[in-house]
Amino acid sequence: MADKLDAAGARDMLVAVSQSMIDQTDVLTDADLAIGDGDHGIGMRRGFGSALEALRAGEPESVDAVFKSTGMAILSNTGGAAGAVFGTLFRSGAKGFAVGVVDGESFSAFLEEGLAAVLKRGGVTEGQKTMVDALAPAARAARAASGDGLQAATAAAASAALDGVEATKGMIATTGKARSLGERSIGHPDPGAISISLILKAMQDFTAKA
Repeated sequence: MADKLDAAGARDMLVAVSQSMIDQTDVLTDADLAIGDGDHGIGMRRGFGSALEALRAGEPESVDAVFKSTGMAILSNTGGAAGAVFGTLFRSGAKGFAVGVVDGESFSAFLEEGLAAVLKRGGVTEGQKTMVDALAPAARAARAASGDGLQAATAAAASAALDGVEATKGMIATTGKARSLGERSIGHPDPGAISISLILKAMQDFTAKA
């Protein structure tokens, strides 16, 4: 069980995250078909597939460089709004790793920095049935658990994100492609929130096994 990761460990964690997202393409596609145009899974597969190639291309320079390159790959290859916000999460969140390692404190800072940048870029708030409804509670939970180490912080974040996904089922979409559905979007989870949940679950699983 890892409570601190160096650059190589961060690279390996993001490799695991990227592979997990690729493996969940159908889950994300089905979720998006319910309230969108069904392209979320394919877009995320493109973005994280490119991230996987970038991560495997060479030895990592630093933790923040690993996260920035992952974000750039996602931003450049996912397409649409998802590429912008998920790329921003990793690129801006990389600022949280200025200490040079992934631990409970820096992981929490990653989520907080990433959330702030996503809110600014996306112009959304909690309660609008977006990825933010999983990311924001995850950031709060990780911060509360950060003093207990990386494994505790990732576990808390993953659990809170999953609760956030469940909460989006009761929300009316007021932004994005699902906005046109109005009340018909109730009962369906937000695909972006599901992606946040999957990313954090993969991080939790990695730190539990590392």
